[in-house]
Amino acid sequence: MTQSLGRPAARQEGAVSGEPRPSWGQSLRSLVSVHSVAGQVFLLQLTLTVLLVVAAGTALVLQARDSAMKEAGQRSVATAEAFAHSPGTLAAMKSADPGAVLQPSSEATRKATGVDYVVTFSPKGIRWSHPDPHLIGKHVIGSFAPALAGHTVTSTFNTSVGPAVNTTVPVIDTDGSVVGLVGVGITVENVNAGVSDRLPLLVGSAVGALLVVTAGSVLVSKRVRRQTHGLDPAELSRMYEHHDAVLHAVREGVLITSGDGRLLLANDEAKRLLGLPPGAEGRAVAELGLPPHMAELLVTERVVTDEVHRAGDRLLAVNVRSTALYGGPAGNAVTLRDSTELRALAGKAQAARERLQLLYDAGVRIGTTLDVVRTAEELAQVAVPRFADVATVELLDGVTGGGEPSEDTAEMRRTAVTGIAREDVFYPVGELIRFAPSTLMARSMSTGHAVLANDLGAAGDWRMQHPERARRILEYGIRSQISVPLSARGVVLGLANFWRMESTASFESEDLSTAEELAARAAVAIDNARRFTREHAMAVTLQRSLLPGALPEQSALEVAHQYLPAEAGVGGDWFDLIPLPGARVALVVGDVVGHGVRAAATMGQLRTAVHNFSSLDLTPDELLSHLDDQVTRIGADVAREGEGDGAGIVGATCLYAIYDAVTGHVTMASSGHPGPAVVLPDGTVTLLDVPVSPPLGLGESLPMETLELLLPEGSQLVLYTDGLIEDRHRDFDTGIEMLRAALSHGADRTPQETCAEVLGAVMPERPDDDVALIVARTRLLDPGRVAEWDVPCHPAAVAPVRSACLRQLETWGLDEIAFTTELVLSELITNAIRYGTQPVKVRLLYDRNLICEISDGSSTAPHLRRAATTDEGGRGLFLVAHYAERWGTRYSPRGKVIWAELSPHAGEPEPAPDLGDDFLDQWVEPEI
Repeated sequence: MTQSLGRPAARQEGAVSGEPRPSWGQSLRSLVSVHSVAGQVFLLQLTLTVLLVVAAGTALVLQARDSAMKEAGQRSVATAEAFAHSPGTLAAMKSADPGAVLQPSSEATRKATGVDYVVTFSPKGIRWSHPDPHLIGKHVIGSFAPALAGHTVTSTFNTSVGPAVNTTVPVIDTDGSVVGLVGVGITVENVNAGVSDRLPLLVGSAVGALLVVTAGSVLVSKRVRRQTHGLDPAELSRMYEHHDAVLHAVREGVLITSGDGRLLLANDEAKRLLGLPPGAEGRAVAELGLPPHMAELLVTERVVTDEVHRAGDRLLAVNVRSTALYGGPAGNAVTLRDSTELRALAGKAQAARERLQLLYDAGVRIGTTLDVVRTAEELAQVAVPRFADVATVELLDGVTGGGEPSEDTAEMRRTAVTGIAREDVFYPVGELIRFAPSTLMARSMSTGHAVLANDLGAAGDWRMQHPERARRILEYGIRSQISVPLSARGVVLGLANFWRMESTASFESEDLSTAEELAARAAVAIDNARRFTREHAMAVTLQRSLLPGALPEQSALEVAHQYLPAEAGVGGDWFDLIPLPGARVALVVGDVVGHGVRAAATMGQLRTAVHNFSSLDLTPDELLSHLDDQVTRIGADVAREGEGDGAGIVGATCLYAIYDAVTGHVTMASSGHPGPAVVLPDGTVTLLDVPVSPPLGLGESLPMETLELLLPEGSQLVLYTDGLIEDRHRDFDTGIEMLRAALSHGADRTPQETCAEVLGAVMPERPDDDVALIVARTRLLDPGRVAEWDVPCHPAAVAPVRSACLRQLETWGLDEIAFTTELVLSELITNAIRYGTQPVKVRLLYDRNLICEISDGSSTAPHLRRAATTDEGGRGLFLVAHYAERWGTRYSPRGKVIWAELSPHAGEPEPAPDLGDDFLDQWVEPEI
């Protein structure tokens, strides 16, 4: 150290002996000298500073110019829009001589705003005004097509006054047409002039920054010069080469070996760790008496990083690097670190890491489904074999079904067993077990914490539960056990038991925390699954209660249906069959967006709405239009409730079809729903292309379209929801083709067989959405049970038609209701002749009931109202309503039909006085 510090020592002596201090000029020359570290630092800082200042100045100039261009664009936009929308501009452009009015105002605006020009021109590009009067009447420069389209356009291009930032704004008439355009611009020369005005400030700021940073560099360099004593780099290198003190002070062995395998340097720690003999430095490594593997490691040419090797009774972590790679002579730099104690700690750390990894895997693998039993099985599978050799899970009664746990915590049902092959050792899955108070299970449930038995052979109290099974458990080799309760959200759900064999280390107290953590994670997942099971069951119950239990009886269709909820949750799918008057039937299938109770409740509302609308006997397109309005109102109500993000979004799809058993015609309309499939009697399968309107509730209010077709008797109509054909693992077209294939050989099947075949062949294995399916085979009403007459528009025509109807009733064997039918027909035919318009027709249909239909060309409908006491008539409809089981009105494109249904077994009517005079006096029939 003395030799390398000689120069600074001499300088300090000169300062003490009174040598004159160096002048400012000498200090500056030494400061900028490239031979000293301080000079090199100063010159490097100065160079970087100059470069940064130049770059910053350039960036500021460019930024200023860009800002000026943007400001010019904003000014031109504001001026152009203000002029275009100013009072009088539109009128001036529409006048006979726009230039006479616009030229003065344009120039006034230009001078007031400071822009370079304000130009107005026609849609054909002919100028009306310009700062240069010679250019008025000539065509403008540049394209203004976007402005003619009604857009404001800002761009930079060569104008008549040179390059400029120009904005063109259209002037739009009240009918939306463009009557003229206004162009305002600021020349680039004026923009650059504004930037030039800022240059002195920018340059001054840059120079000031340069001076400040230079001054800072001078101060830093002076400090570096004082700290290095003015030494050059070579002198500093020699000073730091004397590092023996550091080498011998560190608690890490350091060795330097040469390229020919000799030991050049070894500090005290290295000698101690390797047990090197005195005078080892300079000798060949092979002659130092080291173990062969260690001697070879010290002179190896490969890179070694933290390799652990045994040296005597020590474990050493060895690192080897070649010195030649860092500019030194050939050889190795070797470091040694005693890791004997660290290895013991590492073993414990490894065990802790394994526990953490187990808990992490438990968080990932437990609770992958919302099934209680499957979640319990996942807990047992995660624990075996990484934590235990055998694992069992018992749950309180009621948990697996989604209910609340039973209050009797001593009785549980085994839900999962993993890790044992013999069935006679443990209680089997599904068995109800009552644990004795002396068992670990009972103690764990009573304390609420994990309980450990590290030697089951020495403990005898647990054998009281079942001595024979206890003997088999010990014979099987079970050695230790941990029982831990499954508790989540303050509710005890069950118990988890972990067992280890004799071949595995027994459980220790440290394992209790791991068992409790595993149980806690699993308990939350089980409770989530329990809650979901409960909610799912409630939703399924609600869904099924809102769906039709048994379809109403009718003769038009032979029907089979099926509804299957999704595994993930109940949706809003529904179906329905609604008998309509006139031997007609409505088939309905729909799907509400979403899942859960909300979707099921919305489905119930829509199903009720469809029933109400169908009672009005609306056509499919009219009914879906009304249903669309209903869904929109439901969505608005839900949105007002504020149930969270997306809660107000209510949408649905629906397909509504009406089948007429008299004619075989089907009329249907769809609102966002897949079209049905038709299987003809010859086996031909057709997927109907029903005109699809937007889904219900989108607020589009678009007209609905219908599809009409004639089906032969014995055809099958297949209506379904998208859950049948759509799945995350296949696309829509694949599902359609699978449906077509399933129906291709189904002409001879019954609807019930077709329903089962379609579900078995097309339905996904684990459906994401619920499925509603309805299959209907068409029937036709026997033509012999249909009679129709034209009625002349004269009161005298009533009697002949009535007589013909009575003869037809006699042919059908309906003499019992002849009088009632005659009364109803007389009233309805008379009203049609008196108040309706031609043509008037009478039709009788003999299905399950007798249906009387009287049609005419008017569209007014009858209704009941109270009759005054002095009214002579007006009580006919009351008689119709009294004798008929049902009656009503439906409309057609050519008028209306008033119908009444009479039961064939109604018998003769009672005498008129028994009808109730008080009621008859209160009702009157209006004119139709």
